[in-house]
Amino acid sequence: MRIKKVFLLIQLLLLSLSSMAYDAMGHRIIADIAYNNLTAKAKKQCDKILGKNGLIYASTWPDEIRSDKQYDYSYKWHYQNLKDSLSIDQIEQLYKNPTAEGEHLFYAIQSMQTRLKKDKNDAEALKFLVHFMADLHQPMHLGRAEDLGANKISVQWFGKSTNLHAVWDGSITESQKMSYSEYSRYLQDSFEKVKTQKQSETLMQSVNHVYALRTDVYNYGVADKNNYNYVYNFASKNNEMMYNAGIQLAKMLNSLF
Repeated sequence: MRIKKVFLLIQLLLLSLSSMAYDAMGHRIIADIAYNNLTAKAKKQCDKILGKNGLIYASTWPDEIRSDKQYDYSYKWHYQNLKDSLSIDQIEQLYKNPTAEGEHLFYAIQSMQTRLKKDKNDAEALKFLVHFMADLHQPMHLGRAEDLGANKISVQWFGKSTNLHAVWDGSITESQKMSYSEYSRYLQDSFEKVKTQKQSETLMQSVNHVYALRTDVYNYGVADKNNYNYVYNFASKNNEMMYNAGIQLAKMLNSLF
């Protein structure tokens, strides 16, 4: 009985960890990109609700409340388990029917949009939405149910034991050695030439980019212990996902406000 209880606690811990997407820096990078692409009207409304630059500072709030039991209901909102080899149409159908496989990330994003349409001053809904749009662009948050979004895939990262989910949460981003504001500016400068193209993409097109990367990550495997090589192969894709997240979040808030 005691062993079963310990096993259950471990499983609950892994489930809790699987609800963490992008560390604080990643969320702030994405929120900063979004903030810099808001219309004057949308920026004014966001500042009114959350305070000056509050969109950035509040972007980590949904992770911070994980220790508050009154928000236990939101744990499953941070991820959307997807099967392998889904077609674009299959993913879109799941997004259009967000409760078909339970109330997860697709459901949460659409629910927060609905709340903000009803009440444009709903601070909680705005904080959730900012966070979840970043979660949506972390490929392991569209991962496999059986490995808890790669939380169960153990890896060595520059001599330290961790898991593949954590690598995508923050390790790749942190390897660039920049503050969130420096990183945000770097990404905005880097993608300036394709900004119009990125802004023209639909949310589902952006999600499909994330799913394609998710497939590449799983197919790459973890046999390669050369972490420098891993960063070389995936840092640019990680950058693109964060930039896309910021642009898609800005588009959504501009439309809502």
